Amino acid sequence: MSFLLLGFFTGLSLILAIGAQNIFVIEQGLKKQYVFLVCLICSISDLLLIFLGIFLFEYFRNFFTDRVELIFNILLLAFLIYFVISKIKIKYDELNIDYKNSTISLKSTVIKTLGFTYLNPHVYSDTVFFLGNFSKNFLISQKYYFGIGAAVASFSFFFCLGYLSKFLSKYLQKQIVWKFINSFIVFFMSILAFYVLLDIIY
Repeated sequence: MSFLLLGFFTGLSLILAIGAQNIFVIEQGLKKQYVFLVCLICSISDLLLIFLGIFLFEYFRNFFTDRVELIFNILLLAFLIYFVISKIKIKYDELNIDYKNSTISLKSTVIKTLGFTYLNPHVYSDTVFFLGNFSKNFLISQKYYFGIGAAVASFSFFFCLGYLSKFLSKYLQKQIVWKFINSFIVFFMSILAFYVLLDIIY
């Protein structure tokens, strides 16, 4: 259960951010256009990428010497430090959400959703590299729980964002809300960075 919760909160802290994908999901929710499909594509994509990262690092686990593992841990620590600093330095500009009920076709919606998901380089660093690397020393059962927890966070977040967008959009435009969200992310990721640092030292 602890690895399930760890995966959930780690995945949630990665996905909670001001970004084009989240804004697109909010817009589709406001327009009530293909909301379920958009949320499903985003959630399943995250699930696939999360387990891709976990399985990749599990597959190459036998090739990890102490030196290789040290290098990966240093890269992981560098990623976490960069992630935390970028959250601290973020500018809380108001979101530019399109409230107009302009209709887009099903095909266009699917293409845009896939584009916002797979053409975003951060999705690979956050899911494949970070989650896979962070869980590389977990037992295989722990990896599954960790991955399921992160995937549940994605499903919960995207469907809540899509279907509660009309309610949430009023609050997500307020800077204080994003400051609170980013404070949570900075705190949680700093704890993970400290955990990785201890792993490097000892």
